[in-house]
Formats: sequence, structure tokens, C-alpha cells
Amino acid sequence: MEINEGLYDKITQLTDMGNDVFEEDLDQAIEYYEKALELVPTPKTDWEASTWIYTSIGDAYFFLEKYEMAINALSNAMSCPDAISNAFIWLRLGECYYELSDIEKAKEYLMRAYLLDGKDVFEEEDDKYFNSLEVEQ
Repeated sequence: MEINEGLYDKITQLTDMGNDVFEEDLDQAIEYYEKALELVPTPKTDWEASTWIYTSIGDAYFFLEKYEMAINALSNAMSCPDAISNAFIWLRLGECYYELSDIEKAKEYLMRAYLLDGKDVFEEEDDKYFNSLEVEQ
């Protein structure tokens, strides 16, 4: 099952607009992502587009240090197609839990990211996240 082409184009246009402003204005990026998500048919969790839209929303909230909101968006992403095999989603969830001082849950999610993608998934992240895993380097 696929989203019709016209609707898909509108969704990707909005997410691209969010990506374009991500570095300068995270709140504006979230607005674009949420508008894109509104266009995804229900149930949202049936569509691959929801996976990357929820992930983008969660990523933006992470950088805004709104970790609970990030966890909510990323958890929604995990209910969508192909998310369970996406190391980045596991990574961001782990980092959010780390920042909320839930270190045990953080380690669980960070380890899943590590098992999926190895140390590479941590390449552009603060060393504290990988170091919390206490794996041999």
C-alpha cells in the first residue's frame, strides 16, 4: 500500500522544508514536520513516511532539550514500518533517556543502536553516550 503520488509529493515537500530550516530554527522545522504528518493517512503507523517524520520531530526536540517530547515522537516512530531496524532511532531514544538520567534504559537503547550499526552510529555524537556502554573499543 502506497500513498498516492500527489499527496506523497506534498508530504516530502513539507519535510524538505523542515530539513532546510533545521539548523537555524528547530521550532519552525517541527511545524513543517507536523504539517507533513497531518497529511499522512490514518492510521499513521501504517506508513513508512510516518517513520521518518516522527524521527525528524524527535530529533528536533532532542536538540531543543525537550527530551520527553523527543521520546514521545521517537516512540511513535518505533510503531511505524522499518523503525525497529533503524539504529538512529534507537540511538536518539537512548540519548534522551541518558539526558533524563535513566541510565539503565539509556544503555538498553544505546546498545540496540550499537548492535545494529556498530560504533559508526555514535560517530557524530558526544562520546559520553558510547562510553556509557562500557564495550571494548
